[in-house]
Amino acid sequence: MNDLGYRPCAGFMLANQDGLVLVGQRIGKQVLGTWQMPQGGIDPGEDEETAALRELHEETGIEAHLVEIIARASQAYRYDLPPELQGKVWGGKYRGQEQNWFLGRFLGGESDIDLQAHEHPEFKAYQWVEPERLPDLIVPFKREVYAALVEEFRDHI
Repeated sequence: MNDLGYRPCAGFMLANQDGLVLVGQRIGKQVLGTWQMPQGGIDPGEDEETAALRELHEETGIEAHLVEIIARASQAYRYDLPPELQGKVWGGKYRGQEQNWFLGRFLGGESDIDLQAHEHPEFKAYQWVEPERLPDLIVPFKREVYAALVEEFRDHI
């Protein structure tokens, strides 16, 4: 599995006016009940910011004009899937993800969030949480990435 590369990915940490961050509760048997920030693969020819905003919209229904981008992570963050998932998800092509993260301020209201906006919903629920709680909510193999993001974006949230 060490010969496998990393899936190019973009993610969005969305903060509201109270300094809380949006997380969604995942749908799917491998991730059932876990919470994460909106994120997903980068399509061919797509830049990281466009991908992050697209993923935010697909997973939450939030339109790009309702988001003010505040910061971009200083580096791409990588994580490896656990051995039992390597070679099984994403067509078996990747050992993990290399994620490009953005921080944005939500300018809309609760009525602008629609988890059913996309044909294949990924979240069944959402909540606004203290940034420090993020590492405790995510699956264990992504905790280091989330802890690093909280540290990097702390002063901007």
